[in-house]
Amino acid sequence: MKKVAASLLLLLLFSACNKSIQDNTIINNTNQQHPLLSAKDINSFIESEMQQKGSFDWKDASPQMVWSALQLKDKIMCVGYKPANFTDIENKITSIHLNDLQWKAAKEAVLDIIYKEEVKYNPSLRREDLEVWKENKLPVIDVKIESQRTIELLRQCPLVRYAEPMAYDPLAEEEAAAIQKEYSLIGSDGSGCGDYAGDADLVAKRDYTGIAPGTKMSWNFKYHNINKAWTKSTGAGVKVMVIDTGVSPDQDDLGSHFNQGRSTGRTIEKMVTLPGETSPDDLCGHGTTMSGAVAAPRGTDSNSVGVAYNCNFVICRAAHDVYLDESAEIKGVSDAYTSAADDADVKIISLSLGRITGNGQIKDAIQYAYNKGKLMFCAGGTSFNWTAGFVGVIFPASLSTVQAITGVKNTNTLKACSDCHKGKAIDFVVVMEQNATGIHQLSTALSGSVPTTVGGSSVSTATAAGIAALVWSKFPGYTREDVVNKLQTTASLYPNKNKNFGWGKLNADAATN
Repeated sequence: MKKVAASLLLLLLFSACNKSIQDNTIINNTNQQHPLLSAKDINSFIESEMQQKGSFDWKDASPQMVWSALQLKDKIMCVGYKPANFTDIENKITSIHLNDLQWKAAKEAVLDIIYKEEVKYNPSLRREDLEVWKENKLPVIDVKIESQRTIELLRQCPLVRYAEPMAYDPLAEEEAAAIQKEYSLIGSDGSGCGDYAGDADLVAKRDYTGIAPGTKMSWNFKYHNINKAWTKSTGAGVKVMVIDTGVSPDQDDLGSHFNQGRSTGRTIEKMVTLPGETSPDDLCGHGTTMSGAVAAPRGTDSNSVGVAYNCNFVICRAAHDVYLDESAEIKGVSDAYTSAADDADVKIISLSLGRITGNGQIKDAIQYAYNKGKLMFCAGGTSFNWTAGFVGVIFPASLSTVQAITGVKNTNTLKACSDCHKGKAIDFVVVMEQNATGIHQLSTALSGSVPTTVGGSSVSTATAAGIAALVWSKFPGYTREDVVNKLQTTASLYPNKNKNFGWGKLNADAATN
């Protein structure tokens, strides 16, 4: 009886899609592909949309443009689906059971549409091989698309919420170089990646302060009164997840020496959600520095100390580098968010990665985590030649469900760091660049006990997450909204939110009172 009901529902849903397609007269009923558009054409359209609207949605691009974007990368598309009459998915996303009859039927109907068109271009294609990666939490299908007609059909189906290229983003090679400039890593492999070696030229009192029992406090912590907040809270009892490029196995302070000195009794977990990878080892370096900024121990080995040096910590390897321009990275970040959401002990999630265009799959995952009460911090972005002047805050920091963070210099008035984005989506800022010397915030190097430095909105975000951990540790009964309110009302610009810098500089001391 259940099989009959499922078959009937599937037939009804498939018929609904077919009727919608047939009723739409703009669909071309031939299999002819339109010419492939160039990356220059696509980027020009995205730029124009962002200048006019302040954001970009692939729904506003033609099927030809979406198809071209797919073909220029790896052809993988994420397709969000739903039952025909299902509404308010944002508020209900955590209560969806993908194995329920209506959800299974909706997915199968969408897969049928895709398969019946794609098999024309690949006769050896098997329906069971359509999905590139299986999804267990979110109503999303990741598939390879060869036919432009498939995109047209999906757009006409009421079961489809979105159908977007996963990998395509308009950041060209020169902009990737600009990211590396932020980290002083021009010539390294991958955006934001490098050797992150210890800096032996750091100057005491200017770049750091030696504190008990034998560690270095970064020069910028005093601008946020973090050292004063430590008399009331050290992050104990709060679990923070950093979603990034992993953690170096050679950095003992984020491994076997995670508990030392005044950092005791806490846990560290290392995981990987990046498809095709099994090790959490950081081959980029960025994840190691973000981890150190949040949670490095207040130890005895002369290394730099993290903001929440007694927090419990999870580092998830979800990407190859800081620029999310691979389908596997989209899937990795999405899975990291849902994993954090399902861990009842994780309270705070920090992401110092991003892209120019949005992505429905990551947005779904962030909504899933938001509905489970997680407090999320995302990097506001780095200014590139291509984006300067019209991209304020990158995705996913642009979402209202997260706290967007950027970096500023140690000047009397707020001034963005040399490469930091600013804009109306920014919620808070962190001082992380010395105006006179250009020195950035200290963090753990890939190995050894000599600190490195790291900059941009990336380290600002990790630092903000650490400050939030101090607050939640001091007030364990708080909700996410309570913590955000505490951060806002004690920030430097409250009660007036600035159009570029949000509520201003975080004040860890005041927020833990």
